[in-house]
Amino acid sequence: MSEKIAVLGAGSWGSILASVLDENGHDVRLWSYNPKQVEELNTQHTNTHYIKDFTFSPSLVAYSDLASALDNVDAILFVVPTKAIRSVAAQVAAILKEKNLKPELIHASKGIEQKTYKRLSQVLEEEIPAENRKAVTVVSGPSHAEDVARKDITLVTAASLSPDAAKYAQKLFMTSYFRVYTNPDIIGVEIGAALKNIIALGAGALHGLGYGDNAKAALMTRGLAEISRLGTSFGADPMTFIGLSGVGDIIVTATSANSRNWRAGDELGRGEKLDDVISHMGMVIEGLATTKAAYELSRERGVSMPITEAIYQVIYEGKDIRTAISELMQREGRSEF
Repeated sequence: MSEKIAVLGAGSWGSILASVLDENGHDVRLWSYNPKQVEELNTQHTNTHYIKDFTFSPSLVAYSDLASALDNVDAILFVVPTKAIRSVAAQVAAILKEKNLKPELIHASKGIEQKTYKRLSQVLEEEIPAENRKAVTVVSGPSHAEDVARKDITLVTAASLSPDAAKYAQKLFMTSYFRVYTNPDIIGVEIGAALKNIIALGAGALHGLGYGDNAKAALMTRGLAEISRLGTSFGADPMTFIGLSGVGDIIVTATSANSRNWRAGDELGRGEKLDDVISHMGMVIEGLATTKAAYELSRERGVSMPITEAIYQVIYEGKDIRTAISELMQREGRSEF
């Protein structure tokens, strides 16, 4: 099948997903709010701020006008930062109503909305009326844009309450190197996708401090336990967290310098100031805001998340990282399960 698809967000992940869809023969419209970025994509076929040494196909067209990008689309893929999801969705809703369109909605962003604590599929459902959309699907899993760009083997999950919508997304993306599974647990997939960035911050900090593999394995394992506890409190399937969007995403994000969250944590571990880390990263560090949301949610729901709490205290209360680690290690002993 060949579908008309608008990809909203031309960062590293959005532009590479657009490239995968274009390679699969779809009519892809890549939207960015930045006219200079759009011009570079359309004339040089590069996106150098986000993806180095990669050339996009000339058939992939970028747009700065959202209404033009959405014209007669069959599907919309949101890959904008979490903080922009609601505002972009509101703009999309107005255009869909005017054009009388009802496309499939997919998102590949990873985060939790601040203050409301809502998952991103919930935000999309609130902002875009049911008469102007089909089911919402989330595409998530262990996937660095840089690796997909060089066609490294990548496996992700398409999760939706609608089996047909999940299968639709699966068919859109499947290639010889990009394999997609389906999953009905959209709650677990979105929570795993968001909270793994917290663990990536912690893993980066351990590396920056000079800790070894034992410490990193401990952090990832116990971090996964925290994510699972919070997720299941919302009704997520525990099995989801040992899948691609759980343990898989933690492994790739918490062990690689390709992860901006890992890099941010690494710099904090080396003694850099948070404001300096944010200023020179050049891209959104989703884990910072997600840490705050997860910490507040854990307090509200009475879920034990000591690692998340420690990272929150370091980021938002200025606690010394080594002190936070020492306090974690010296807590009273307990059963693993």
